[in-house]
Parts: sequence; C-alpha cells; structure tokens
Amino acid sequence: MNKEELKKQLIEWRHYLHTHPEAAFEEVNTSAFVAEKLREMGIEVETGVGKTGVVGTLKVGDGDRVIGLRADMDCICLQEATGLPYQSQNENRMHACGHDGHTTTLLGAAKLLSESKDFSGTVRFVFQPAEEPGHGSLAMIEDGFFERFPIDEMYGLHNWPNWPAGTFALREGGIMASEDNFTIRIKGKGGHASSPNLTKDPLVTAAEIVLALQTIVARNVTPTDTAVVSCTEFETDGAHNAIPSNVVIKGDTRSFSPEVSKLIEERMRAICEHICSMNNSECEFTYTHEFAPTVNHAENVKYAADAARAVVGPDKVIDNCPPLMGSEDFGRFIQEVPGCFLFLGNLRDGVEGTPLHNSHFDYNDDVLMTGAEFFAELVRQRLPK
Repeated sequence: MNKEELKKQLIEWRHYLHTHPEAAFEEVNTSAFVAEKLREMGIEVETGVGKTGVVGTLKVGDGDRVIGLRADMDCICLQEATGLPYQSQNENRMHACGHDGHTTTLLGAAKLLSESKDFSGTVRFVFQPAEEPGHGSLAMIEDGFFERFPIDEMYGLHNWPNWPAGTFALREGGIMASEDNFTIRIKGKGGHASSPNLTKDPLVTAAEIVLALQTIVARNVTPTDTAVVSCTEFETDGAHNAIPSNVVIKGDTRSFSPEVSKLIEERMRAICEHICSMNNSECEFTYTHEFAPTVNHAENVKYAADAARAVVGPDKVIDNCPPLMGSEDFGRFIQEVPGCFLFLGNLRDGVEGTPLHNSHFDYNDDVLMTGAEFFAELVRQRLPK
C-alpha cells in the first residue's frame, strides 16, 4: 500500500472511530475494531488486557529489544455539536480529545512496520482503555501487563491544538502533571441568618479554608517547583435566610513529583483540621491520587526527538517545550520502564484552534500519517537491522 492509499485508509478508520465513540472501559467495539485490523496485518493480538485493552506484538528478525508504542482509545462524556457527516452516533459520547486520531495513528504505524519489516526486534502496539479518568494504565499494569508483555522502553503521543500541524513538542523531565482530588466536608451548626451567634457557621470556616489553601503553593512549595491547588466546587445546605450546617469543598491539585504531592496533601489536611477546630466545627478530609505525573527520561527524549526530526525536519521539533499542568495516564507506564511522551501539533493553517474537550473539536486528519511515520521511524532507529 502506497502512502496516499494508506492516508485514505487511516482517514476512513478515524472517521469510523469518531462516529462510534466509547467511554472508559466501554471500548468493546473499539477494541474489536483494533484487534481485527491488527490481525489483518499479521500481528499477534491479545485482547481484554486491563478489561478492554488490546496489545499487538510484531517480532521481526533476531533482535532481543522490545519497544512499546501506546495509544488511548476512550472518548469523553460530551454531546457532540460539530455537525460533521461522521458525527458521533452515541448519545453523550464524543471523541473530543482526539483519541480516535491516536488509535488510528498507532494502527497506521502498525501497518507501515508490518509491511516494511525493516527492523530487528519486537514492537508492542498498546491500545489503552480509560485514559480520561486515569484508570486505564493501572488496570493494565494490575492485569500483569509488564510481566505478560515485557518492554524495554515505551513511547506515546497526544495531539495538541495550539501548535501548528506536524510540529512535535517534547521535553526532558516532567511534561504533564499529576492530578490529585480532594473533598473537604465541614460540619457546623446551622440556624437563622439573623442569629449567627447561635450557630457554628461552616460557611465562614470554609471561606477561611479556601483562602488558606492558597498559602501552600505560595509559602510551602519550593519556588522552583510547580504546583496548583484549585477549589472547584462549593456546596452548602443553607438558604437565603438560613446559615447552613454543612459545607463541602471539592477540587484538585497538580504537581510534577510525588514529594510535592505528599507535601500538598499533608499541608491541606493540617490547614483544614486546624481551621475547623478553631471554629468549633467538625472536618472530614479525603485526598486521592488520580493521575501520576508524566516524567520523561532524558535518553528517550533524545531518541524521540531524533525520530521526529527525521520525519518532519529540525524546524518542526521543539525539544524543550514548556510543561503542561494537565494530566495524562501514560505517566504510570514510564514509572515502570524508561520512555517518553510527546505532543503532535494539529492546528490547521489559518484556522483558530478548537480546544480539547470542546463539543466542536475534530482531529486533524492531515497529521495521521505524520504520527504514524514518526512511530515507525522511531522503531527503525531503536531496533536497527
């Protein structure tokens, strides 16, 4: 299959996946589609890895090294509003983050490598479920992923609508942040708004907590480290003329190291419990770790950058891009093995970019081949004949 024929094939596959999106751990049709295409290429396939994950294995020659290439498959729970001919047919399900493009890109790389066989070693094509909630990589790992499918180094990419189409961006170290979630429940004593002296006002207590939490980044985190603490929800059982008895504060925090994450959790807990105690109110504090930070290994950044330059030229490779405070489930994989995560720009010329997770988002088909060729070139360079 020549390049133009493959590009046409990839667009057809991507549009099919866009039409039939499935959310986290629902990817039954998507997994079956991926497995079918891989088998047609003569690639060994294992399904049901981490519930709905798929792993394809292609061994060529006698090389003993193994490269893992990963794509995410799930969509988000959003009603699509693009009006495209291939718009989602599933209610409240949409590929608004481009995982349809990522899946297709990796299938394209599999197609290129299965036909050329111009490397020596083993490639694992890893199609991960449930990236959006941050549970898919852990599900695969807990299902024995690395024991069942040994890998020496691993790579993944994500489209990015703020960089021009065909641009690769990566960096050594933290490239995407962890995400931790918190819930603070404050129990006081409600009453009539005219008699605050007879209450234990949890609303005032909660307001103190929200402000005090901002001191963690300003006064506890080392200034050269990066962190965010955001209160995003504020719920009460009060009324216009009634001081509430209960307040719930929810939100998330972002950082690039387990040490900073631990520091934030400890300081948050102390602040919440002591302010509540000071105001004669009860406090229940919960803190959960949803996404690990995505921290690139230096050597693998160099390998990925070399492959990207070979495909698009040096002018389109940003090898020290700024880190992003968003989170990516790929981070857990490269806590286990060396690897690199990078971005592929998909901004169309002369068109204002549509943000990820927007009901009007649509992946740029023009970068499907770019991503596929990058993955294939990376394998050739890392597994030379």
